[in-house]
Amino acid sequence: MQTQPSSGPQDSIRSLLTDIENFCRSYDMAETTFGRQAVNDGKLCQRLRTGKGITVNTVYKIQDFIRKKNALSNPLLLTPDTTATSDSAHPYSKTAKTVASPRSTLNSEPAPAKRRPFRFYDNRQKYLGFVNTCDEKWKVAERAAHELSHVQPVPPALRIFDAGVGDGSVLSYLLRATHQKFPTIPFFVVGKEISLEDVRLCLDNLPDRFAEHPASVICITNLFYSEAPWLMPGNMAAAAALNWHEVSLQGSSAQEYGEQLQAIDDILVDGWEVKVSEKTGNPRYVRPSVLVIFREDNRFLLDSVIPRRGQVCGDYDLILAAQPWRARMSARFKVEKVLAPLVRSLGPGGRLLAVQSAGNDPGMELVNLIWPDENPFQVSRHDLLKALKNKLGRAASNYNFNAGSDNKSIIKYEMKTLPTEIADSIGTSTLFAAWNASTYVAQIEDDRLQPAVASGAYLEATEKVLQKHNGIWFHDETFVVSRRRNSIAHGSSHTPTVPNHAQVAK
Repeated sequence: MQTQPSSGPQDSIRSLLTDIENFCRSYDMAETTFGRQAVNDGKLCQRLRTGKGITVNTVYKIQDFIRKKNALSNPLLLTPDTTATSDSAHPYSKTAKTVASPRSTLNSEPAPAKRRPFRFYDNRQKYLGFVNTCDEKWKVAERAAHELSHVQPVPPALRIFDAGVGDGSVLSYLLRATHQKFPTIPFFVVGKEISLEDVRLCLDNLPDRFAEHPASVICITNLFYSEAPWLMPGNMAAAAALNWHEVSLQGSSAQEYGEQLQAIDDILVDGWEVKVSEKTGNPRYVRPSVLVIFREDNRFLLDSVIPRRGQVCGDYDLILAAQPWRARMSARFKVEKVLAPLVRSLGPGGRLLAVQSAGNDPGMELVNLIWPDENPFQVSRHDLLKALKNKLGRAASNYNFNAGSDNKSIIKYEMKTLPTEIADSIGTSTLFAAWNASTYVAQIEDDRLQPAVASGAYLEATEKVLQKHNGIWFHDETFVVSRRRNSIAHGSSHTPTVPNHAQVAK
């Protein structure tokens, strides 16, 4: 018979928080980082402190993460006796197996562990600091909206794919512009996003879109670039495990839609769990997931637009790929993993707009004051288009490739400051914001930042650049790939090998 815990649920949560806090102090890890790595939820500790509930499964994941991390420092800790296998081993029951505290391993010599590849964009704090002080998202959205003048949708809907939806701010702007141009046409929109936190933020931006444009179907997925346009994994096993959820919104107001989207958080936590690739350091989905959202009162009108599992054809009118890769990756990697699959999912007349950092700006000037030889932007749009043509082979004749002149291709975006902030004496917050934005765009790793920050050299360099240019700005470059309207159908060679609907059902 299972022994009952001696403390109530709140005591258990406090005990769990204490374990997490001790772990984070021992390993010098931020709580948001712990939450993302343990359960893909950067706000885990914040939610626990505000009294939010937690499932037993989540507790097990947290304990398992702590146990495995400790085992890297002391392999003797990773034994069957410390593994919870059933409800009888609840971590807060008297019969639970003891998990060693991180502090117990600090006095022993840690065993060498293979360091996983660094992934710059996992740093959430840098990202939030950047997007809240710079207007890149607004500028990218404006540029994407210009492409609508070339779009000629065909029934049953205008089709848009956002290859990295992030917090949804760019997509929300683009959908407002699309509604203005096509107010009566149904929209089919797919957004790819692997981050649970960003999916939550994106859903916060959607209620008013459904209120203004009722004939909308918006899908969010964590699938790979080679799979996401078709909302189907590329192999039979993953396709059979596809986590497909439909959310039909009730009511007629944005407030009602927002409340319903907030209520599906359990679906998100389950569907957007990630693991880290030991080879690349990139997050990978644990379970392939698709979330389909539409208004119930428009179901009849949208019957031919609402996607069915295994029956999505691609054929997008507009694809936005804004910063979908790390700058230092090779042209071959960017083309094979991202560009080629997206281009192949374009419909006749469809257009792909790609955006990437370009450098040659005050932000990069600041970086070079600290690291003179730093040059993260070595693959230009011209290099990418050349590699893409080679990858497509004979099929390249079905597309137009437009790198554009620098005057038309380059987007300039700025860090926003008050007119009086750039003076003889610049405030520390402004200096830090400019430094953070510059190192974020240049993707400088934390272990390289520490010496510059410790010495204080970054403050002098940042102030010098801000005063020289009376502010700081950055450059993105864009290019467009469009499919010819009279091109032949893509054929099976251009779509992922996926089982059909009947096969999945079996």
